[in-house]
Amino acid sequence: MRLYFGNAVTTVTTLMIFFLLGFIGYSVFNRANIQYWGRRSVILLIFGLVICCFAAARDGLDKTIQNAIDGSCAPGIFSLISVPTIVGCVGAVLIIVAAIATPIAKTQHSREVWFYVMSGGAVLKIVTMEISRVIF
Repeated sequence: MRLYFGNAVTTVTTLMIFFLLGFIGYSVFNRANIQYWGRRSVILLIFGLVICCFAAARDGLDKTIQNAIDGSCAPGIFSLISVPTIVGCVGAVLIIVAAIATPIAKTQHSREVWFYVMSGGAVLKIVTMEISRVIF
């Protein structure tokens, strides 16, 4: 439990992840009643970015990058070239592509599909990071 609720940053990050997954789940299960998928995508994008920043701080990504540049501090949880960071980058690419494509999409159905792509990238990142945190 200390891994997810050990201090303020881990607690807030964990709660925000649960809220984001709930938002995605609610959107998927109530998709027939949703009229504006672009708004949902903006919420997912902004809130996901905030969570990503908290998770990077929680896992010491800044320390990992600083260690790789000049070695002046100990690295964070994951090395710079590792499965969690590479999969995190792949998930980020999916999110960025969907974020660019959503406003260009002409129909709500297309925006719904891009919402699912963005959600898939977010879930991929969350699952990979959280499983990796438990393993390492």
